[in-house]
Amino acid sequence: MAYINWTSQALADLEAIGDFIARDASGFAQIFVERVFEAVERLESFPRSGRIVPEIGQEEIREIIFGSYRIVYLVSDNEISILTVFHSSRLLKSSDLLSDLGEP
Repeated sequence: MAYINWTSQALADLEAIGDFIARDASGFAQIFVERVFEAVERLESFPRSGRIVPEIGQEEIREIIFGSYRIVYLVSDNEISILTVFHSSRLLKSSDLLSDLGEP
């Protein structure tokens, strides 16, 4: 079973999404955030269940889709690092993601 680590960026992303949803439906925002955490928890048992991120093309960088949101994560040994959460209408810049990982 893999350990899940949320990066500060991913937590900030999820908080911003929750705040945005809460402007119109505060109760739904809380439910949405809870369900995102539940979806991510399933990765503990099945870390490679998400697809490889098309923009990156690396085996260890994967994503799951939750509603209209993409949850991007890194699989390494017994750890899953949640890297970012963002709306699927936005473009993922591979350079931004790789810089978060400490790569050039």
